[in-house]
Amino acid sequence: MRSIVTLLVLVAACGALADRYHPAEPAERAGPAGRASPAELLGSHWRAQAQDALKERLARPANRNKARNVIMFLGDGMSVPTLAAARALLGQRQGATGEEAQMTFESFPTSGLSKTYCVNSQVADSACSATAYLCGVKTNQGLLGVDASVQRHNCESSIDTARHVESIAEWALADGRDAGIVTTTRITHASPAGVFAKTANRNWENDAEVKAANQDINACPDIAYQLIHKHPGNKFKVILGGGRRNFLPTTVTDEESQAGRRTDGRNLIEEWQQDKAARGVSFKYVWNVSELLQLNDNLPEYLLGLFESNHLQYHMQANLNTEPTLEQLTETAIRMLNRNEKGFFLFVEGGRIDHAHHDNLAHLALDETLEMDKAIKRAVELLSEEDTLIVVTADHAHVMSYNGYSRRGNSILGPSRDTDENNVPYMTLSYTNGPGFRPHVNGKRSDVTQENGFGTLTWKSHVDVPLDSETHGGDDVAVFARGPYHMLFTGLYEQNQIPHLMAYAACIGPGLHSCAEADTTSTPEANPPEATTASPTTAEPSAAAPVSATLALFALLTTLTLLLH
Repeated sequence: MRSIVTLLVLVAACGALADRYHPAEPAERAGPAGRASPAELLGSHWRAQAQDALKERLARPANRNKARNVIMFLGDGMSVPTLAAARALLGQRQGATGEEAQMTFESFPTSGLSKTYCVNSQVADSACSATAYLCGVKTNQGLLGVDASVQRHNCESSIDTARHVESIAEWALADGRDAGIVTTTRITHASPAGVFAKTANRNWENDAEVKAANQDINACPDIAYQLIHKHPGNKFKVILGGGRRNFLPTTVTDEESQAGRRTDGRNLIEEWQQDKAARGVSFKYVWNVSELLQLNDNLPEYLLGLFESNHLQYHMQANLNTEPTLEQLTETAIRMLNRNEKGFFLFVEGGRIDHAHHDNLAHLALDETLEMDKAIKRAVELLSEEDTLIVVTADHAHVMSYNGYSRRGNSILGPSRDTDENNVPYMTLSYTNGPGFRPHVNGKRSDVTQENGFGTLTWKSHVDVPLDSETHGGDDVAVFARGPYHMLFTGLYEQNQIPHLMAYAACIGPGLHSCAEADTTSTPEANPPEATTASPTTAEPSAAAPVSATLALFALLTTLTLLLH
């Protein structure tokens, strides 16, 4: 009898633990959760959906064409939770529950994960990561276009050209193709600068910053100067973004009455125009959306567009009568570059996802993600999958989490339907750290849903650790690919492998080329994900196996105990 009581106590304890980690559904959430459709209540719906997806995967061809064009879309700070939350917001804006929605690039045939750490840091910044995914080499935080033997802030250590690394844009230019960059940040910011700059400090965007660091401006020219006067930037056919201030002297104000920041007296916008005139090529400088769109019927050979003194405005806060969308910028860039019969490389960055996360502005971060998806959708419409490789990824993650046990269709921007142990609401999207910290009162969190401004675009989600700016995250980021050799981008790999994979597909750069491999008779077959099957006899044990084994052992010991008594 005593043994049976002991057994019942153990079982009760196990049940208590299960409830602790997996709380029972409250009465108001019993039954069909949220706003699920009637079809989703039936197993037949999910089986049919899975079979349709399987058929689609089996029908996908292993595209082994040469990539004439390569476009890299970079969602700065676009972590996996950002993808999931943006997807939900997309669906909810369309009147659906949201979770089942899909962004354009999420339907690409191949996806993988990249590891974003840098040589001297567990968590990447946008400079060392840009050097990895654009130049194929991991480096230290803050460095652009140079290897890890260079010391940050040390101009002298970066002068040796043997320490410089080429970007995939340089490989494309060397092959006779064209190249360009599009971003919603300053064009001299870390991510776009990774396409062209060689510098020991990502912050040296203008000459004043180099001088402030007591470095030799002649030995280490600033990033804006490099873009206008150095290779490869001075060869780019299209440059679209923000950051006019780094191209203008302090004595000059721009079209929106903002002063420049250069102390050398140089007007780099005028110098860009003078350079193109000296070459005898057609060119155009634009600063607003009207001027940009007027070009569609008469595109120049070279185009420079700087639409803000600083970064472009967040899409939801921008004056769309003067400021272009990322979709519009991308379309113009593609039309500019696609005139080259040999093809092109284009880098497109949705850069303000990152800035919104740094300020704990989840709504804006998700909207910027969806704006980049619109640009990707337009690229897909304009270019053929047969000869255009499109790769979508992020440079690093952020520390926003997507949490709670909310009902299906709960507003992704609202509080979870659960509360904390003090019955205080918490947000479905919250941050580990950042400026959104609220002091606790009497050991309890404040109810953020009662704050003035709750739910507005500038309202900051709550955080655990107070910081002036939220940090990046060290987790892996997703990679999506469509077009020639998309199947190479499956699996988990180092971030610096990405440009090598793109170059292989396009037959550019110093490494292996698909064209050369196709000319041999011993070409190993690539392993596209659609052709890979797992043998039942060699499948990895499931994560549930240890739990099942433990329960079986527990049952055996219990039986033996009863028999012995």
